[in-house]
Formats: sequence, C-alpha cells, structure tokens
Amino acid sequence: MSKMTLVFKGMDNWERPVYECEGLLYVDVNPLRHLSPEICTKLGNEFYGEPDTPIPTGTEIEFVPDRETWNPRDLIERK
Repeated sequence: MSKMTLVFKGMDNWERPVYECEGLLYVDVNPLRHLSPEICTKLGNEFYGEPDTPIPTGTEIEFVPDRETWNPRDLIERK
C-alpha cells in the first residue's frame, strides 16, 4: 500500500480543498466530514483545474495539517 502526504494549499473556485504532494496538486471532490476522502489529481496540475484521475484505491493518506472539510450546515445556509 502506498502512502501520500497531502499538504493543504487552499480552496479552489468550487470551494474544494486543494493539496500538494511531491509537486503535484490534488483535490478532495467530496469533502464532507462524514465521508471518506475522494482524492483526484488536478487536470494539468493547475490549482483551478478540474478534478482528473482518482488516486489508487487503498492509498494511505496523511493530511497536513488536517483534512479540510465542508460543514453541511454552512452549505445549506448559503442557498
């Protein structure tokens, strides 16, 4: 099993958390606390690029400093 250390870099224009690992950018496409992370590469390695390829199943992930997640209540209040 491989391991990735994802360092938080900020939020993209869809308010998804963007992380960096070894010079590549990744995004959590469904950052809800109660769900497992769904990590994908960023198309073209661009911060605001679309999600591209999912990381391999079973990859161990360490988030630095922590996993950034959405608060479902905040999402409802914005609508």
